[in-house]
Amino acid sequence: MNVLTFDTEEWFHLLDNDSTRSEAQWVHFEKRIEGNVGRIIDILDSTHTKGTFFVVGWIAKTYPQLVKRLSEHFEIGSHTMNHQLAWQQGPEAFKKDVSDSIHLLEDLTGKKITAFRAPGFSIRETEGWAFDILGELGIEVDCSVFPSHHAHGGMPSYPGQTPAIIEHNGTRIKEFPVVYKTIGGKHVVFSGGGYFRLCPYFLLKKWTLEHPDYMMSYIHPRDMDANQPMIKELNYIRRFKSYYGLAGAERKLRNWLTEFKFVDVRTAVQQVDWSTAPIVKL
Repeated sequence: MNVLTFDTEEWFHLLDNDSTRSEAQWVHFEKRIEGNVGRIIDILDSTHTKGTFFVVGWIAKTYPQLVKRLSEHFEIGSHTMNHQLAWQQGPEAFKKDVSDSIHLLEDLTGKKITAFRAPGFSIRETEGWAFDILGELGIEVDCSVFPSHHAHGGMPSYPGQTPAIIEHNGTRIKEFPVVYKTIGGKHVVFSGGGYFRLCPYFLLKKWTLEHPDYMMSYIHPRDMDANQPMIKELNYIRRFKSYYGLAGAERKLRNWLTEFKFVDVRTAVQQVDWSTAPIVKL
């Protein structure tokens, strides 16, 4: 089962960078989301593929017609309102951020929002309260867990790379984690972000075949945009991670979706036997 998801944010929604941290800065950047999402829709239509779009609330507020268009054909989930790391917010700010995004997305689409992903996979073991809040807000499925150490979060205690049920204070949430390959002791998250752009297609294909039971992808619209501006404040390493491989990513995604069958999150939920899924108690 290959699950296709898109973290629907602008090219400048980079985490841990002062010049792109908040809405006050975002208004000064060129907007490219409509063209980038349009390219993704063309690829999905031509490959007859469905995916889940985790939409930042700021995108929905700024481009309501884009979200309505997506909702006509694809599942919409929340990616918070303002694209901030969960562990930097705390419970009160996190609840307002997620709640605002859910209400806005539901108003625009006329559909209940039941799926969520935190920016940067930023829910850790110490943020079990986040799952209580998600359950309170009507979220049934989460895709925020990185089952190892991660720069922005990570949950090393998570049992492997497989769907599970996360339990905290009586709240239960179905979880679809990201997957990775271990190379030289380093976890390579080949199915999204920088590693997706960095890896040649033959490796992407090989590693996908090595995850026949479950594989979660997470693509960003900016990954398809070879002509996006350069953010000057980024250091050399961060610049490499953010911009390498942009030119070939669109072709790579098209090949991937042609050679492999992908489903959206709501279809994946139906394909899992949750009665036998591991239970992760935080």
